[in-house]
Amino acid sequence: MQIKESRFQVIIKTKSNSNKLVGFDKEKQAYLLNIKAVPEKGQANKEIIKFLSKLLKKQVRIVKGLKSKEKIIEVI
Repeated sequence: MQIKESRFQVIIKTKSNSNKLVGFDKEKQAYLLNIKAVPEKGQANKEIIKFLSKLLKKQVRIVKGLKSKEKIIEVI
C-alpha cells in the first residue's frame, strides 16, 4: 500500500505490537495505522510522525486531531 496524497487522514490504533500501515477505510477515506506508543504526553503523535516520515521518505506533520484517533496528516 502506497500513500500518494500530500494531505490525508489516518485512524490510529495505539499500544500495538508494531508500527504498521494496515489498510484503508473506504467509508472514512482514511489509512489505518497501528502504533506501538501509548497515547500519553504526545508520545503516539511523535511516533506517528517518525514512522510516516520514514515510510514516505518526506517530512510530515499533524495538522488536525492531536488528541484524537482520527488525524489529518500533511506532507511538507
